[in-house]
Amino acid sequence: MSSEELKFKFNLVYLLPILTSLLVGFGCAWLLKSPQGSSALPGVPPVTPFPDTTITGPVSNAIFFMVVVALSATVFYFLLKQNKAKFIKIAIFAVMTLGSTLLSIIYLSTLLADTPYYNLYLIIGLTILITALFDLAIFKFTKAQNIAVICFGGSFGALFSFLLPQYSAIAILIFLAIYDIFAVYRGPVGKIAQSGIDQLSGLSYSFKDIQMGLGDLFFYTVLMCYMFFNFPISILPTIMSVVGICIGSIITFYMLEKKGIFPGLPFPIAIGLALGFIASLLI
Repeated sequence: MSSEELKFKFNLVYLLPILTSLLVGFGCAWLLKSPQGSSALPGVPPVTPFPDTTITGPVSNAIFFMVVVALSATVFYFLLKQNKAKFIKIAIFAVMTLGSTLLSIIYLSTLLADTPYYNLYLIIGLTILITALFDLAIFKFTKAQNIAVICFGGSFGALFSFLLPQYSAIAILIFLAIYDIFAVYRGPVGKIAQSGIDQLSGLSYSFKDIQMGLGDLFFYTVLMCYMFFNFPISILPTIMSVVGICIGSIITFYMLEKKGIFPGLPFPIAIGLALGFIASLLI
């Protein structure tokens, strides 16, 4: 996260985008966990390259995703440094368009799976429409950009969590929360934030005096949905993970008042995981 240091003062209203993204993610997670979700996504393999059944599997998967995130951030920083704004826009457009298309197909297929309205041509048509509106919101209508980014982070985070093996999910969250500290203070993320994260239109959102990366919203949702998918007996771990994310975010916002830039993952992920697992012991 970054802020206009001299202006920013924390207020509870700054939690609104985070809670909105989590609410979107929870709705998507509920849909994926329903019988329609099972029928729309039969036998989908995990998104991790290494099996979760081995001792080293979760750690290997966490390192793999950490390397992917680090390389992606480094490439974007290099392009920014070289003033390759056109290449950045093309890359972001391709990634966001592909992502919104994939999400639209999956969630529309799930929504319409057991209805008389399920039709391949209808899903394709609606997918094209939603993707076009999404791209317009991200790259044309700036007032709608934040809403599109928030909804994308929530819906994509829910799907990613759904496809993650149990132990790999924990390892990925922990490793990326630790990496976020390095990336902000010594790595490419901090340098991108200092040069203007708003140049990565679609990969960040601004709300009042703060700017937050899409990755923060994405991984908050992954954490919450992990609790939802893996502790189905009770909703308590899910609720407590959200409480933990909010507490961690409040701490992060207060740190922003002093530093102007601060990693968005460590406190929310650590406290969210801790409260979620404590709650799981009570059910």
